[in-house]
Amino acid sequence: MKNITVIGSGTMGNGIAHTFAQYGFKVNLVDINENALQKAIATITKNLDRQLQKGAITEDVKNNTLSNITTLTDLEKGAKGADLVVEAASENIDVKLKIFKQLDEICDSKTILASNTSSISITQIAAVTKRADKVIGMHFMNPVPVMKLVEVIRGYNTSNDVCKSIMEMSKTLNKVPVEVNDYPGFVANKILMPMINEAIITLYEGVAGVSEIDTVMKLGMAHPMGPLQLADFIGLDVCLSILRVLQDGFGNPKYAPCPLLVNMVTAGHLGVKSGKGFYDYSTGSKELILADRFKK
Repeated sequence: MKNITVIGSGTMGNGIAHTFAQYGFKVNLVDINENALQKAIATITKNLDRQLQKGAITEDVKNNTLSNITTLTDLEKGAKGADLVVEAASENIDVKLKIFKQLDEICDSKTILASNTSSISITQIAAVTKRADKVIGMHFMNPVPVMKLVEVIRGYNTSNDVCKSIMEMSKTLNKVPVEVNDYPGFVANKILMPMINEAIITLYEGVAGVSEIDTVMKLGMAHPMGPLQLADFIGLDVCLSILRVLQDGFGNPKYAPCPLLVNMVTAGHLGVKSGKGFYDYSTGSKELILADRFKK
C-alpha cells in the first residue's frame, strides 16, 4: 500500500496526513472546505519546521513530506485509486456512516477503509458497506507525528489479513500498534474518559480547583498533563461525545457526563480549539480560569 487518502483536514486529519507523507506515502488530503485545507498545510509546515529545528528531520525530509501531500475538495477524485482510506472527520456517527457509504461506492473492492474514530463502533460503520471484512479502526493519538500509539480496532467482521496488514503498516510509520476489539471507547477512551469526567465532577462539586486537581494528578500519579488540561487539549466537545457513546453503549450511569461539561460545550467553551475551556488560551499561552467560575 502506497497511496493513502485521508478524509478530514482538522487536527487529527492533518497529523495523519503529515505522518504518512513523512514516511514516503503519497497522500490525498480531502476536505469539503478549501480554507481548512490551506490551514492544514500551514499547520503541517509549521510542525515540520519544529521537527527540523529539533534535528528530528532534515530539510529534504520536510520538502519531500510536503510534496507527497495533495489537497482536494472532491471526495471521489481524492479517494479513487487509494490503497487505504483513513477517515478522520468529526466524531459524529451520521457523518461517518455517510462517508463510508460513499467510499464503498467510489473505491476499488480491494481498498481498505479505516476510521480514526475514538469511540464509535467499527462494526456499525462497516455494516453500511459491502466490504465489512476490509473495514478497520486506526485510532491515532494527538499529536499524531509525536505519539507512538495506534489503537487498531477489529470490527466483528474485519479479516485477519486486513488486521495484520494495518498492524504492519503502522510499524512502518514508526508507531506501536495495539490490537483491540470493538467495544465502546475501545481501550484508551474507556479508561481515560471516565477519569476526565471524574475530574470535572470533582471540580463541579467544589472539592478542589482546576490547578489543584491537575497538580495532584501530575505530581501524585506521574501524569504528564492534568486531566482538565488534557480535556482542553482533546476538545471538550469530543470528550462529551465519547462519554455519550460510552453511556449509550454500556447503558451504565457511571459514564453520564458531568453537567458542568455539558454546560461548557453548550456555551462554546471547547478548550484549546475555541480559546477557552478550563484554561484560557486566548492570549496565546495557557492561563488558569478562576476555579470559582466552575463551582455550583
